[in-house]
Parts: sequence; structure tokens; C-alpha cells
Amino acid sequence: MLLWRSRALVAALCLGAAAAAVVHAVRPPPPPTVPVVVLTRDVPAGTTLTPGDVIVARVAPGAAPQRAVTTVPDAVGGVTAVALPASMPLAPALLVDAALTGPPGTVVTAVRLDDPAVAALLAPGLRVDLVAARPEGGDGRTVARRALVLPAPADGPAGAGGGLLGGVAAPEEAPPVVVALTPDEALAVAESSASSRLVAVVVP
Repeated sequence: MLLWRSRALVAALCLGAAAAAVVHAVRPPPPPTVPVVVLTRDVPAGTTLTPGDVIVARVAPGAAPQRAVTTVPDAVGGVTAVALPASMPLAPALLVDAALTGPPGTVVTAVRLDDPAVAALLAPGLRVDLVAARPEGGDGRTVARRALVLPAPADGPAGAGGGLLGGVAAPEEAPPVVVALTPDEALAVAESSASSRLVAVVVP
């Protein structure tokens, strides 16, 4: 009787292991994720970020802003252009260089345009409307009006290095364009960058 019970127990264990193996085999792989720096707390506009304010999280690719900040050192020392909530993924458009200033009531940020040729032609002093265009086509949405194009930082072209201006541009890309926007426009530009292409239209 004892031998029979032992055999039954072994058989049950084998069946359980086999069932677990089958479940593991048919279970779909985990969805892909990408790293992005997010805020650990609510921060007001003008906050200089410290290591305690940010952490790296993994999110679905579609939830990450375009050119998202992906390492803590690139975020630390940045100044928030607008008030931001906890868990907000950071993008260059949400951060400003404290050394750059725009007209009163504006914040300074860097935007990467869809057309590198247009970006290369935008000289400081020009005014542009920024339009968020869907990759699949359709009507675009104006997210900033008469944004003022500013000179690139004195230490080199915008985006030539890492950090707040979006990292190193690929060979086929123009560096980001530094512009002065209202705080609401800066937030709209950052939100649209995850799913839209930014186009600049020169205006009077």
C-alpha cells in the first residue's frame, strides 16, 4: 500500500511539472518596454532636478515621449519648464537650459523637427508656428504659435552633446531648434512628440 501511494505521489508530481511546462511554453512573452526617466514627485515650474527627483522606469514604447530622457545624469540639473506631476516621463521639451532666456512669460526649450532641412534654415529671431502632424496623415494640430527661434547655446550647436537638448543627433538629423514658448505650449509640444511629427511654419 505504501509503495502504491509513493508511486501515485510521484505520478502526480510528474503531471504537475508537465502541466507547468505546457503553461510556460504557451504563455506569451512579456511585452517590450523601453527605459525612460520619470519624476518621483510633483514638481513646480522652475525646479532644478536632483537625483532624488527622478528614477528610471520601463514603459511601453508607445508611452515614451520622442527623444525621451533615458538616464538620470541627463535629467539631473535640468530645470522644469512647466509644473509636472509625479510619474511623468521626461522629454527635452519639458526641460530648459537655465542659461537661456526668452521674452517675459515664456520658457525656453528645444524641439526636434521632422524635416532636418527646415530646421537647419531656422535662424535666431524668426517666428514659427509648430504643427503636430500624424505619421498616418490627416489634419495637423497647431501646438505653438509664433514661437521665437533663439540662438543655440554658446558651447556649441543645440543638441551637439548629451543632456537637456536631446542627445547626439544622428547623421541624417538636424540638431534640435531652441525656441521660446508659453508654458502651456511647451507642455503641448512635449505631449505631442510621442505620437506626432513636428513641423515648423515660418510666420511674420
